[in-house]
Amino acid sequence: MNGAGCVVGVDVGGTFTDLFVLDEARGEVAIVKVPSTRGEEAVGFMNGIQRVLQGRAVAADATPDTAPDTPAGMATLRTVIHGTTVGTNALLERKVARTGLITTRGFRDVLEMRRRDRPQTWGLRGNFTPIIPRQLRLEVDERVLADGQLHTPVDLAQVEAAARELLAQGCEAVCLFFIHAYANPVNEQAAGDAVRALWPNAHVTAATEVLPEIREFERVSTASLNAVLQPVVGRYLQQLESDLRGQGFGGELLVVQSNGGVMSRATACELPVRTALSGPAAGVIACAAIARAAGFEQVITGDIGGTSFDVSLIADGRPALAAQTSIDFGLVVRSPMIQIETIGAGGGSLASVDAGGLLQVGPESAGSRPGPACYGRGNERPTVTDANVLLGRIAADRPLGGGLLGRLDVDLAREAIRRHVAEPLTMDVLAAAEAILTVANARMAGAMRLVSIEKGHDPREFAYMPFGGGGGLHVCAMMREVGVTTGIVPRYPGVTSALGCVIADLRHDAVQTLNQGLATLDFAQLRTLREQLRARCQTRLDSAGVRLAEIRETLSLDMLYQGQTHTLSVPITADTLDAASAQAAFEARYQAEFGRLLQGIPIRVLNLRYALIGVRPPFDLSVLAPKAPVDGTALGAPPTPLGTQPVYTQGQWVQAQRYERLGLAVGVCIEGPALFEQPDTTVWLEPGFRATVDRLGNLILQHRPAPP
Repeated sequence: MNGAGCVVGVDVGGTFTDLFVLDEARGEVAIVKVPSTRGEEAVGFMNGIQRVLQGRAVAADATPDTAPDTPAGMATLRTVIHGTTVGTNALLERKVARTGLITTRGFRDVLEMRRRDRPQTWGLRGNFTPIIPRQLRLEVDERVLADGQLHTPVDLAQVEAAARELLAQGCEAVCLFFIHAYANPVNEQAAGDAVRALWPNAHVTAATEVLPEIREFERVSTASLNAVLQPVVGRYLQQLESDLRGQGFGGELLVVQSNGGVMSRATACELPVRTALSGPAAGVIACAAIARAAGFEQVITGDIGGTSFDVSLIADGRPALAAQTSIDFGLVVRSPMIQIETIGAGGGSLASVDAGGLLQVGPESAGSRPGPACYGRGNERPTVTDANVLLGRIAADRPLGGGLLGRLDVDLAREAIRRHVAEPLTMDVLAAAEAILTVANARMAGAMRLVSIEKGHDPREFAYMPFGGGGGLHVCAMMREVGVTTGIVPRYPGVTSALGCVIADLRHDAVQTLNQGLATLDFAQLRTLREQLRARCQTRLDSAGVRLAEIRETLSLDMLYQGQTHTLSVPITADTLDAASAQAAFEARYQAEFGRLLQGIPIRVLNLRYALIGVRPPFDLSVLAPKAPVDGTALGAPPTPLGTQPVYTQGQWVQAQRYERLGLAVGVCIEGPALFEQPDTTVWLEPGFRATVDRLGNLILQHRPAPP
């Protein structure tokens, strides 16, 4: 790309790093895929940027014979938006900074006791290692009561002594967590000032600065995870920005949050816990935009990458938000984020036969190095990708990445499946390969049911939108397994998360615990608090330095009947921030949720939640649309296939037509079996399915079951 003002979205996955490039001046888009460099994610990131600058991006309407775009300079890149899983991977692998905790005397073990849950609900045993070990959790004298009354001022001499002891024990970061600081942060703020005065770096986290919300475990967990990630994510993002600046980049580096919004690099370094699951969140944002443009409001999304399957639900055009999530057992993050269920099932997931003779697929993955056996990089164990290659669903001469990997080795895939699956199960090698896909598909379908059926949604009322490098290979199987009748395969499934980085708006969330009865709540004070939260979020929006089309806000109250534990989130507006409106909104929501009200029981307001959204200039999805045929071909005319490919499915070989996906015109309708090939993925259209190209270049799939 060589136009002035390019915006680049970068998503670093476990196997590939994907880039989506928008040249705003010329209205053109391009894509890049490079192998990820696990443990050195910045290297893969910069390799992708270099491919963009060298003109090696794949243009939107490119075919394999299309000449590369002309080289561009770093000065043409105006904004780089990054979806990262560096923080998530660091937590899962426990590769985090050595961190200490300073807390109220008597409460050092809150982080370890959690909610008295256990890794396996029905098991009698289970192990849990807190992210901050007990010897690094130190106590000081201080106390604030639940109503905010200052009972015991903090002993700053003890705080300073604790900080020095943590430094002596090699801590790089520190977290301060005082009981009931959400009600009155005076002690925690004083302690934070004292620690920052002697701490040698900026890695000091005060829990109320991250989450000023009631419930001690969720607050200390979120704050502790933020603290252990500050050095890890901070170094990574600072290295990225340094590399970009060193090559002449003068624009803004932004980072996608778990809530689907975007924040500045500086904010991400300060609040890295908000980057957990940011890459998958960006993909859901893109899917929501594409689905709305295609006329679908109810969608289940499934991101099949190299290492995982991430599934989410979009209802009424909006991604579902969760108040908290668990990165792993006991690692709880209390922060608004797009609801995503993740399992270890992707193209690189390893297949094996366990000691009981059962076929297992995942969660262990071959990653990008060495990758699947068919990559020829030394791995001899079979993966989902090897099964797809052996069964003919990925053309060996046109692998994922537009030829990035050269040619895939079918013989290596066959040998890996034969040795590790077919022989132990005494099966034919083709049947073994199909069994690998059957197990993987069943696991992924279970995740789809988790976000739909188990949440009270009928999946038959939803369309399924797959993305990621493997999404198109499994779309028909997922539709069959779950009962979905319509599928939507985006124009660029393999780089959808990178596209989401370009689409996403800026967003900042804030919360403040109130814990008061509705009848006695001072709404004038509440309106003042709303202004304070707005000012805090506005400062973070301004720090991104991004041109915005408009600014919106959302308000909600966490409400419940007195004596209850769980709350309902009740949306409200600044114009109706009064007792009567709040009560009416709560009762309407409670009636809809539970079918009746609890007459005569007082209502309480637990938290005020606030979000400020900086809406970026709209992304015109028409830039993804197929170009009109230049040879006068009629709209919807059948295309000329590239040839045929034998594909093994349901115990037999069928001849599938091969098509160049990006060359298909609007209105084209193709019956399965067929393979649609493009640089970032392959779409396998099973027999009994039909695919139609819509006006934005999406493939709309319909299932036509055989008559009984």
